[in-house]
Amino acid sequence: MKDATLCYVFQDEQVLLQKKAEGLFGGGKWNAPGGKIKFAESPTRAAIREVREETGLEVDNLKPAGLLNFIEEKGKAFLVHIFVADKFSGEPRESLEGKLKWFPKNQIPYDEMWENDSIWLPKILKNQPFRGNFLFSKGFKKMLKHEVEDL
Repeated sequence: MKDATLCYVFQDEQVLLQKKAEGLFGGGKWNAPGGKIKFAESPTRAAIREVREETGLEVDNLKPAGLLNFIEEKGKAFLVHIFVADKFSGEPRESLEGKLKWFPKNQIPYDEMWENDSIWLPKILKNQPFRGNFLFSKGFKKMLKHEVEDL
């Protein structure tokens, strides 16, 4: 199992999302900045690093928001630590990871995101901590089953 992070950065009533570049995992989909946790790196430190690398922002005051198990049928598994941040410095800048855009909370582009995001992202938008398990077909192409519980 690989550990990874996602960090949702908020400003007023908007959230910063990144459309992953084609050729990368999740290419063409909107998602929060994030990535794999390096050896001996804490999830919080990894989230801060990933946001900096992918957006140029220095986030502060990260809060844990959720924990997700993404399991590929007969394959890979990811444990994803979800964070939120509403304090940051700097201006967003695009990177090789993809383009950035601020979305109003009520206009999240779920139809251009991973199919499971519409199940748990509303919890983040409502400040409801959660834990979830998701089983996918090979290549994470289709969600087969899931369970999500509030904490």
